[in-house]
Parts: sequence; C-alpha cells; structure tokens
Amino acid sequence: MSISLAIDTATSRTGVAIINGQEIIWQGSHDGATAHGGALSTLVSQALSDHPKIDQVIVGMGPGPFTGLRVGISFARSFALARQISIIGICSLDAIAPLVIQGNTLIKDGEDFIVATDARRKEMYWAKYSKGIRVGEPGVNLPSEIVSLGLPIFGEGAIKYGLSKNTDTQYPDLLSLVALSRNPRAHVSEPMYLRRPDAQPTSERTS
Repeated sequence: MSISLAIDTATSRTGVAIINGQEIIWQGSHDGATAHGGALSTLVSQALSDHPKIDQVIVGMGPGPFTGLRVGISFARSFALARQISIIGICSLDAIAPLVIQGNTLIKDGEDFIVATDARRKEMYWAKYSKGIRVGEPGVNLPSEIVSLGLPIFGEGAIKYGLSKNTDTQYPDLLSLVALSRNPRAHVSEPMYLRRPDAQPTSERTS
C-alpha cells in the first residue's frame, strides 16, 4: 500500500498530511493567506521527522491565487523529482466536495451544489457538483454571479462572503485528495491558475 505525502496550498490554509492507504498517519496545517512558503517547508519537515518513507506525492492543483498555489506545486514537484517518486495533481475543489456530501447532512440526497474558494479581487473560484461529481471546469466569478445559479454554496469563499455558515467545508480534505488520486480521470496535469497573477513584470504594466 502506497504512503502518500499530500499537499494543498490552494486556499489560505497550507495543508500537509502523510497518508497510508486510507489512514492519516500525520497531519498538520497553518492558516495564513501569505504564509504558504514558510509554513509548507516547516510542516513537511515535521511530517518527515517521524515518517521519512514516501512513495508518492499528491498535490492540489487549484484553482487558487497564483503565489500560494505555485508554492505548493513547485515544492511537490521538486520533492518528487529529488526522491524519484511519482506525483499526481488533483483539483483542490474536488477535495472539498466529499466533505459536503458526507452523511448527506448538508444537502438533500442527490442535490447539486457549488464549492467556492476565495480568489481575492472580490471574486471566487468555483465549480458545480452533481451527486458529488464535478460538472464542467472550474471558473472564477463574482459572488453575485455564482449566487444567481440558485444552488447551495460551500467552501472558504462561501464563508468569506456570507453565503454559508458551515466551517467544516472550508478547505480541501487531504484524505479525499489522496482517494481521488486513485481515479485517473481525476488527475490534473497543469496548475489551475485561471487568471494572471496580481503582480506583473514592469514591462507588462500599462501606464
């Protein structure tokens, strides 16, 4: 059974876990929208101190704000390359959806819903789910545009804009991230940035 290092930095939370099959054997997180760089290296160091053997890396590919997301993906790729182990990317929103449907306590059986995270610039990254399966590609829109779809909304973005009070569905679930990696159809090969970074080179700025 593979031992996975799971990493997600697509939201304001930096999440790290070591998972053996379907069992979490170490997990840690740090909240802070600009703290991913320092937090990630510290968390992984703590994780590896007791569990140095890793067979694969599973990383959340977003969508998420450019800088934080890039930190997680770059770290995961470098770690996997250094150890010559495989790396699998998963849509971070897909790892929140299972938290919504667990026990069917948050939605009616089979009801469609939306998972949304904070995209800053007064927007949200989001995707629609039907019976827990994502429908189409993630998007980035204003909260009012997403609300107009008339579906229940969950995730960090929904909390920030007062669209949900359920704090248990804010961040990607790392156990679900690893579970999704077992399905090749869920694999994501490229980061889901969806838009350009906030910071731009001077040569690209308009006066």
